[in-house]
Amino acid sequence: MMAGATGPEVMAGTPLDHNLKTINSETSVHLEDVSPSPPIHLSEDGDYPIHSVQDPRNWPQWKKNAQILMVAFHSCVSTFMAAGIIPAYDMFAEQYGITVPDASYLTSFQILLLGLSPLLWNPVTAVYGRYHVSMLSVLGSMVCNIGGARCTTYGGQMATRVLTAFLISPPIGNGSGVVTDLCEPEKRAQKLGWWTLMTTIGTPLGPFLMGFVTKHLGIQWIFWIFAIINFCQFLLYVAIGDETIYDAANERKPGFFGNTILPGNDPRVLIAACAHAITFCYANIAMIVEMPIAFGQKFHFDAQQIGLQFIAIIIGCVLGEQVSGPVCDWFVKRVGKSRGYSCPADRLWLSYIAFSTIFAGLLTWGFQLQHATTWNVTPCVGAAIASFGNQMQTTILTTFAVESKKERSAEVGVFVNVCRQIYGFIGPFYLPHMFTALGFGGAAGVMVALVGGCAMIPIIAVQFVATKSAKH
Repeated sequence: MMAGATGPEVMAGTPLDHNLKTINSETSVHLEDVSPSPPIHLSEDGDYPIHSVQDPRNWPQWKKNAQILMVAFHSCVSTFMAAGIIPAYDMFAEQYGITVPDASYLTSFQILLLGLSPLLWNPVTAVYGRYHVSMLSVLGSMVCNIGGARCTTYGGQMATRVLTAFLISPPIGNGSGVVTDLCEPEKRAQKLGWWTLMTTIGTPLGPFLMGFVTKHLGIQWIFWIFAIINFCQFLLYVAIGDETIYDAANERKPGFFGNTILPGNDPRVLIAACAHAITFCYANIAMIVEMPIAFGQKFHFDAQQIGLQFIAIIIGCVLGEQVSGPVCDWFVKRVGKSRGYSCPADRLWLSYIAFSTIFAGLLTWGFQLQHATTWNVTPCVGAAIASFGNQMQTTILTTFAVESKKERSAEVGVFVNVCRQIYGFIGPFYLPHMFTALGFGGAAGVMVALVGGCAMIPIIAVQFVATKSAKH
């Protein structure tokens, strides 16, 4: 019997065959006139069928990578612009007649807006698409940066920074969705790593480059350069950008106000997001916030010299990503082959390497900086080591959270970002007082204890529970 037959085989030329040909001859449909049903191609991870060549998962690899890199660069620009004004705090204070702590609020409120704004952008993106929102984002940010270059008052500059942070923030939330929609599962950590690295590296890269601009060109050129970057982004989106949301495959899309993830639905996402937020605050934001104060006051550095200290953090982040993404994917693949199955919690084994390097790096940075009487490289070495571990945990914990609830990957990305940015926003209000009261060494010890007790131990617990449940 032929494959797909549903009844007894009928021989041509038999009476039965003749009768079948004459029954309903006027209304019968010939098989050759019927369009064959299109084959159903499943996505790489079997989540849903791919119905059309227009589906982003059927794009050429170069086009997929281009969209991922553009959203990663967009995320980098958002943190780059928030932190890029750090070397100019003294000049802002002098120009606007305010204190340096008041000037630092120009960055602090951008950090807060970068965390909260994606909550509003994500449902808008679900309705109008990522491509159109990205175009609006860079154009609106460009206009605000031009305004920032022309501002003469502190209140006006605060308004431009708040609006810029709001407008530039969408990719910080939807970047995880872009990566999940475009890349294969076996390369998910690597491609998510591109996005997390660019988001993280924007923070030290901003003050590093803008330190030179502040000293040699003046603070107005900080904002002109930001505007030029936004315009170049717009040209890139026009040239090679495309919509990465495929509606026909996205049959699970919720309503306008249903695009925010409820952490209680999955404690794994909540624990991973909170652990990442705590670690990121003390292994990244704390050092970046204290860099101008520590090196500016202790060693009397100018804006350019302060900016150069951020090279250590940049190097640590880049090296950390070279290990975390590819090695994490390789490790999970090996576990799957040896054990017969793998689960997202397997990635967490590598997070302990990240936590160990964070502990070592923070303690080295804190104690060496406290005991230094003249500048030496050892505090920067500690900052690089801590940044190495911070980038590892960023990629690993984000990938774990996304894979734990990958049907809502974009919402997971938003929630992880909200936790990180809100906790990071609070940090600058108490971190300087902690460093003043305890010294750099004592403060580093407290931060290590907080990362260990509030981040690493919960991750150990969630890995134990998730791994045990996966076995059953």
